[in-house]
Amino acid sequence: MTEPTSPAARPRPTPVAPGERIVSLDVLRGVAILGILIMNIQAFSMIDAAYLNPTAYGDLTGVNRLVWVLSHLVADTKFLSVFSMLFGAGIVLSASRLREKGVRPGPVHYRRTLWLLLVGLAHGYFLWYGDILAMYAIVALVVYLFWSIRPLPLAIIGLAVLCVSPLLYWVSGVGLSYAPPEALEGMMAFWRPGADAVAGQLAAYRGTWGAQMTQRVPSMSTALTMSFAAFLAWRSAAMMLLGMALYKWGVLSAERSRKFYLAMAVIGLAVGFPTVWLGVVRRFADGWTLQYSFLRGALYNYWGSALVALGYVGLVMLAVRGRELGRLGRTLAAAGRMAFTNYLLQTAICTTLFYGHGFGLFGRIERWGQILIVFGVWAFQLWFSRFWLERYRFGPVEWLWRTLTYMRPQPMRR
Repeated sequence: MTEPTSPAARPRPTPVAPGERIVSLDVLRGVAILGILIMNIQAFSMIDAAYLNPTAYGDLTGVNRLVWVLSHLVADTKFLSVFSMLFGAGIVLSASRLREKGVRPGPVHYRRTLWLLLVGLAHGYFLWYGDILAMYAIVALVVYLFWSIRPLPLAIIGLAVLCVSPLLYWVSGVGLSYAPPEALEGMMAFWRPGADAVAGQLAAYRGTWGAQMTQRVPSMSTALTMSFAAFLAWRSAAMMLLGMALYKWGVLSAERSRKFYLAMAVIGLAVGFPTVWLGVVRRFADGWTLQYSFLRGALYNYWGSALVALGYVGLVMLAVRGRELGRLGRTLAAAGRMAFTNYLLQTAICTTLFYGHGFGLFGRIERWGQILIVFGVWAFQLWFSRFWLERYRFGPVEWLWRTLTYMRPQPMRR
C-alpha cells in the first residue's frame, strides 16, 4: 500500500513563466486591449445614451460623424469580441498546463475568478460603470465547465449561445409596438434623454467623486442586471467558448497555414464590414428611433462584429507568422501581457481627464477630439508596457492577481 502524499510533496500551482508564453496570444491581446478604447472613450467622455445612440448627445456632422461611423465600423464590439475569445483561450491554456503539472485546475480557476470579480465590482461601482471584468468573472464561472471538451462541440455550443441575444432583441423589438405608453416613456428617457437628464449627468460627472456615484451606481447596476441578461452574458459566453475551440484548433497560437489565415481574414472582413455598414445606413435612414434602432437595428453589428473579429484574428496571425510586425509586434505583445494593468490604467487616465476630480472635461470634447486622446493613450501604454516589462516579470496588477490566486508572493524583478 502506497503512503499518502504529504501536502509539502504535492505539486504547487504556479503562473505561466515568461518563457512559456505564446507570443501570438500576447500580440492579439495587445491589439484588443488598445482597440477597446476606441469605443470606451465615448462612455468615458459623454452621457451614457450617446454610446448606443449617437444622436442623443454631441455634434454628429462632418468630421464628428465620420469619426463615429469609422469607430462603429472598425471597433464597436469587434475588439471586445476578440478579447472575449482570448479570455476563453486563457481558461483552456491555464487549466491544461495546471493539469499537466498534476494540479487540479478548478480551485485555481475559481480563486482567480473570484478576485477578478471583486476587482471588477470595485472598478465598476467606484470608478467607471463600463467595467467588463465583473461580467467576465460571472460568465467564467459557468464557461469553465466546458473547457475540457473537444473543439467542435465547443464551437457548436458557442454558436448556439450566440443566437440567444438576437432572439431576445428581435422579440423585444417586436414587443415595443405593443408596449404601454408608460413603458415606452421610460425607455425613451434612456434612449434620448431630455435636457434635465442630460444636465444631471453632466453636473454629476463634472462634480466630486460622491456626486459621480449618483449616476455611476445605477448605471453599473443596470449593466449587471438588464444589460447582462439580455446581451452581455450571452455574447461573452459565446465568444469565450469559440475562443476555447479556436485555441484547441491551433488558430490562436498561429499554428495554421498562411492560406487558412488569409481565407479567415478575407471572409471575415469581406462579409462582416458590409453587414455592419448596412446597419449604419438603415439606422440613419430610420432616424435612430427607439422602435427600430435600439433593438432590431443593432442586429447588423451584432453579427457583423463577430465576423470582423474573426477577420482581425486572421490578420494578426498572418502578421505574427510572417514576422512582419518586428519591434511593433514585441511592443504589442508587451501591452497584451499587461492587459489587466492597461485596462485599469485606461480608466485612471480617462476618468482623470473627464471627471470632476480631475480636469472635468466630461461632455466638452467632441468625437474628433476623443479619438486624438485615444491615440495619445495608445502611445503612452505601448511605451509604458515595454518599459515596465524590461524591468519586471509581470505588470503590477497582473502580479497582484497572481499573488492572490496562488496565495503566495510571486517573483517580480527580472
